[in-house]
Amino acid sequence: MSAVVDLSVDGDIGVLTINSPPVNALSAAVRDGLAAGVAAAVADPAVKAIVLHCAGRTFIAGADISEFGGAMKGASLPAVQAAMEDCPKPIIAAIHGTALGGGLEVALTCHYRVAVPSAKLGLPEVKLGLLPGAGGTQRLPRLVGPEQALKMVTSGTPISAKAALASGLIDEIAPEDGLLEAAKAFARRPNLALVKVRDKQDKVEAARATAPEMFAQFRKDNARAMRGFEAPEANIKCIEAAVNLSFDEGMKVERDLFVPLMMGLQSKAQRYVFFAERQANKVEGLPADAAPLTIGSVGIIGAGTMGGGIAMNFLNAGVPVTIVEMKQEALDRGVATIRKNYENTAAKGRMTAADVEARMGLLTPTLDMEELSAADLVIEAVFETMEIKRDVFGKLDRIAKPGAILASNTSYLNVDEIADVTSRPGSVLGLHFFSPANVMRLLEVVRGAKTEPAVLATAMATAKKIGKVAVVAGVCHGFIGNRMLSSRQAEAMKLIVEGATPEQVDRVLYDFGWPMGPFQMSDLAGLDIGWSAEKSKGETIRDRLCEAGLRGQKNGRGFYDYDAQRNRTPSPVATQIILDYAAEKGVNRREVGDEEILERCLYPMVNEGALILAEGMAQRASDIDIVWINGYGWPVYRGGPMFWADSVGLAKVAERLTHYGYEVAPLLARLAAEEKSFTGQF
Repeated sequence: MSAVVDLSVDGDIGVLTINSPPVNALSAAVRDGLAAGVAAAVADPAVKAIVLHCAGRTFIAGADISEFGGAMKGASLPAVQAAMEDCPKPIIAAIHGTALGGGLEVALTCHYRVAVPSAKLGLPEVKLGLLPGAGGTQRLPRLVGPEQALKMVTSGTPISAKAALASGLIDEIAPEDGLLEAAKAFARRPNLALVKVRDKQDKVEAARATAPEMFAQFRKDNARAMRGFEAPEANIKCIEAAVNLSFDEGMKVERDLFVPLMMGLQSKAQRYVFFAERQANKVEGLPADAAPLTIGSVGIIGAGTMGGGIAMNFLNAGVPVTIVEMKQEALDRGVATIRKNYENTAAKGRMTAADVEARMGLLTPTLDMEELSAADLVIEAVFETMEIKRDVFGKLDRIAKPGAILASNTSYLNVDEIADVTSRPGSVLGLHFFSPANVMRLLEVVRGAKTEPAVLATAMATAKKIGKVAVVAGVCHGFIGNRMLSSRQAEAMKLIVEGATPEQVDRVLYDFGWPMGPFQMSDLAGLDIGWSAEKSKGETIRDRLCEAGLRGQKNGRGFYDYDAQRNRTPSPVATQIILDYAAEKGVNRREVGDEEILERCLYPMVNEGALILAEGMAQRASDIDIVWINGYGWPVYRGGPMFWADSVGLAKVAERLTHYGYEVAPLLARLAAEEKSFTGQF
């Protein structure tokens, strides 16, 4: 048949087997093999029915993304699907692992679908800024109904075999270890009809009368999650077409909406992010023999918000945790918060009461740091001052067993200075979790000057185990994310002195795609974080806000005033403080335009990113983008600050930075002059 698709015959059943590791993606070779295989099975008079199944760990897991945007090679997917759907012999898809994207679309052109209990089925194209472009939006609602189809195509989240059976997506669940035999038995059923999904109308016709209200409500309910993204709305329009138009007319709508998405900047950005996340896990210069160490138990110092959240990551992964506090009250409060978080999750049906107890059973609370002596990894999550952290690590050095990894959750401080108080600096590194640590995906892994390769490899492997996206950073103030954030915050503060308002700056950045602007973020975090009443001298606007008793959301007064429901309105007190500060500094306030706000908040971040790259504090530009998308809420459809700068044009970025009085980073200046980009995407 072909190198990746084989046709064998078992009695009267033809078995088409795809074997294209690692995930049997729909490459040109696979498409060609399927076309030839179906034709050969049809031509064989001994074959009465066909089973399509895949070798390895999964069914077809999707399209070959590497082919996106390139010249078409081999048989087209629609042509292969048409040959399958119009095949005069029944085709049964035997599904294990995942049937995703184009893989599920192929299965939808089979006449029947059989899956093992562990299988997952879905159309995740929306996560790449796309819609299912091979009939998925038209066939899926004909099987599962438009309401279920809407949820699947706009979330991209796959469903289980059990849910697929209940919805009508599959026809039978097969034994976990007997899929192929079950599929062949299904194929041998007498009088097996040639069921074309495209011809099924009952579920879409039943929904037609109430469809306008259903679609309007769906858009309303999901407006916040879909804000700024183009692909979800295109997916919705396709499902609307499936309900209101014929199959062929709906396919035209799907095609007409697919092409602009594929060629657009949002999908390019989201596909870039897809690959960038995988690239981030690769550590430059790490020796091949730097094998990860075994992490069988973890110690955490500090049971506050960060320490408790960090602990939950390991408990969720089944790793025993010993958590240490100085006072019983703080320890009890921390453990109670962990339990409450789990119980809230259980109340939402996302885990069972038994799951809660299993996780809590892995947690050992203690006031005695000596109990960390057996831990393979100890993470310090105490107050962010060098003196305290060095004291903790000095004690840890004596207590922790030889070979244990000692990590600091510092977000700014010099990891090398922390490591220097130990006799084992090679075992020390930074693990900067982001708050809330049990939710946020990002983990900055800070490589110290003496961090051993095996320790770094262990940190990266551990991050993957607990479901984090890890990015390696070098030792500098604020590492990657917070170092760049400080430049944005500094410009935002300058802007409100010069004439912009906090709500205007927040609106501009919200409209760009951020979940919130810098002043709303400051209120949420607390204006008094790191502020000292004893040392404050009213030198900054923040000093004066705190001195006036404005703390942010925690007391309902900050840059905004907050009511009981956390609704905000601009604070007249904060406004007056800003006006008085500007007058005192002799600033002639002026009207500041939205474009200036965007440029001054974001271009300095790009400039700082260029410095970080040149200094080797980040391995690659895409790592910087992954930090910002997963740790700070940069809109994924804009690809991260470095990708976005490339899309704007580095010459423009450099020119505007100069205009605003910035010294352009040498790397940025050079790339702009050479008409190159940070990411190689433009």
